[in-house]
Amino acid sequence: MRLNLNNVKLHVSAGQPDQFPTDGRPQIIFSGRSNVGKSSLINTLLGRRGLARVSSVPGKTITINFYDIDGKLWFVDLPGYGFAKRPREEKKRWSALTDAFLRAPYPGRRFFIQLIDAKAGASADDHAMADWMNAVGVPFVYAATKIDKLNKTAREARLAEMRSAGATVIPFSAVTGEGRAELWAEIYKFLG
Repeated sequence: MRLNLNNVKLHVSAGQPDQFPTDGRPQIIFSGRSNVGKSSLINTLLGRRGLARVSSVPGKTITINFYDIDGKLWFVDLPGYGFAKRPREEKKRWSALTDAFLRAPYPGRRFFIQLIDAKAGASADDHAMADWMNAVGVPFVYAATKIDKLNKTAREARLAEMRSAGATVIPFSAVTGEGRAELWAEIYKFLG
């Protein structure tokens, strides 16, 4: 499948399950804790600056954002989990929205890119998400974000720790572009 990355747009910021696209196109789903760099990774993959909104405030994404990639594929940006300066009721609402998305039957195939902050390491929530993906048999890779912030020794230790979980780990930096080609290779491998 060839993709024209000049033909990309935000399709919907879904705040309700009835807004989720159900057309069966493959979905590339970006999951991770708040402030892990999902928007920066999406923008880097697509060669855009401001398509996915980047914020320094954790928990800014409170909807599930569906990006139409050349009419052939969906990029799905899930709200971050973990720390976020939001009222408890709001956190519960967007957690329920994410849960509804993950549990909803979907006629197409799904592939997850699980983002983990290389500097902070995997959280209990990151491990729970990986356990869920393994339990339901959905394919995924880890993107070790902010890898440029680590020195060589810390970098190798963190990557070895992440690889011990058994998934493919791709070091990624939105600053340097490291990992962009490797992530696209994983996406294309999934797409066949």
